Amino acid sequence: MNYEYFIAKRIISSKAYKSSISAPIIKIGIAAIAIGMVVMMIAIATGIGLQEKIRDKVVAFNGHATITNYDSNASQETLVPISLNEETEFFYPEFKSVAGVEHVQAVATKFGVIRTETEFEGAILKGVGGDYNWQYFEEFLVEGRIPNFDVKWSEEVLVSSYLADRLGFKLNDKFQMYFLKDDTEKPPNIITFEIVGIYNSRFQDFDATYLIGNLRHIQRINRWKDNEIGSFEVFIDDYDDIDRMGVEIYQNTPSNLNTSTINEKFYSIIEWVKIFDKNIYGIIGIMILVAGINMITALLVLILERTQMIGILKALGSSNWSIRKMFLFNASYLIILGLFWGNILGLGLLFIQKYFKPISMNPKTYYVTEAPVYINWSYILGLNVGTLLLCLLMLLVPSYIITKISPVKAIRFE
Repeated sequence: MNYEYFIAKRIISSKAYKSSISAPIIKIGIAAIAIGMVVMMIAIATGIGLQEKIRDKVVAFNGHATITNYDSNASQETLVPISLNEETEFFYPEFKSVAGVEHVQAVATKFGVIRTETEFEGAILKGVGGDYNWQYFEEFLVEGRIPNFDVKWSEEVLVSSYLADRLGFKLNDKFQMYFLKDDTEKPPNIITFEIVGIYNSRFQDFDATYLIGNLRHIQRINRWKDNEIGSFEVFIDDYDDIDRMGVEIYQNTPSNLNTSTINEKFYSIIEWVKIFDKNIYGIIGIMILVAGINMITALLVLILERTQMIGILKALGSSNWSIRKMFLFNASYLIILGLFWGNILGLGLLFIQKYFKPISMNPKTYYVTEAPVYINWSYILGLNVGTLLLCLLMLLVPSYIITKISPVKAIRFE
C-alpha cells in the first residue's frame, strides 16, 4: 500500500528520529554497532596475523614437514644420513606424486662450539645447498647478504643477531667452530667461517640455536658421500592442509623414511597459537551480543514511541507482519549505518598499524616486535553480512510486541 510505504519512509527518515525521545538511544545503538565492528576487525586481523607470523617463523627453520631416517636420535643433530638414489627421485628435487607440495630441500645439522678469545657458545650448524629456499630469511635479514653456496667449499655463514651480540661478532668477521668426533681422543674438526649476513627472526629459541652454512662441511665432518644428506624439508602451498598432506607425504616416501609435520614437532607452540582462535570467537560473540542488545533497546523504544502510529496502521487494515517489516527495515538501516562507520574506522586503524606500526609487542612473549595485521576482504565481507543477519534475527523477537498492541488502546495511548 502507498500509505505503508510513506510511513516506512518517514520512520527511517533522519528528521523523524533526530527530534524524538528515541534519538539518544538510536545513536547509542549505531555507536555500539560501529565500536563492535572495529573491535571484531582488529581481533581477527591481529589474531590471524600473529598466528601466521609465528607459524612462518617455525616453517622458516623446519619447513612444513620433515622427512628423516628412522633412528633413536632425540637431538637436533643428524646422525643417520639419507642417500640420494632412485627411491628419493620420486620426491626430490620435485615431489611428483603429491599435489600441493611447493618445494623440497636437502639439509643436515651438526652441533658444534663457537670459540672466540674470550667466549664460547654451543650452536647447531644447519648445512644447506643450492636448493635452499631463502624466502623467509630474506625477510629476517638485518645486515649483509644471503650466503652463496653455489661454489663447492663456501665458508660463508648466516648468523643470528642473538649469537652475534653474545659473542661480539660483526659483519664480515671470521670465527672458528669446533666439531667433536665420535672418538673423543682425537682432536675436533675446526672450520673457519666468515659472517656475510646477520638475521633476526625474533624467535629466540631458534636464533640462539642455528647458524646457516654450507651442507658440504657437514658431509665432510661426518664422512658422508656427496649424495648423502641429513633430511628433507618440505614446503606446502596451504598450511590448513598440513595434517592431511603430512599423511600423504609419508605414504609416498620409502618405508625406511619417516615424516613429521611442524604440528607434531612443535606441538606446544602450535597449540598455543590455536588458542588465538578461541579468543577471536569469544570477542566476536560478545561484540555481536552487545550490539544486538543495544539495537533491541533502540527498537523497543522506537516501538513504544510510535504506539499510536501502529494503532492507526492496524485500524487502516495493515497486517502485523507488514508493520513489523517497517520497523525491521528501519533497524537494518541503523545497523548498516553503524557498520559503515565501523568499517571506516576499523580499516583506518588496521592500515595505520600495517604500514606505520605504532603498536609494538614483546618479542620474548609473542615472537614479534609489532602487532602483525592480516587484511582479507573475504573475512571483512563475512563479518559485515554475519553481523547484519544476526542482529536482525535478534530483533525478530522484540518486534513481536507489535502483534500484541490493540488498535483501540494504541490510538488512545499518550
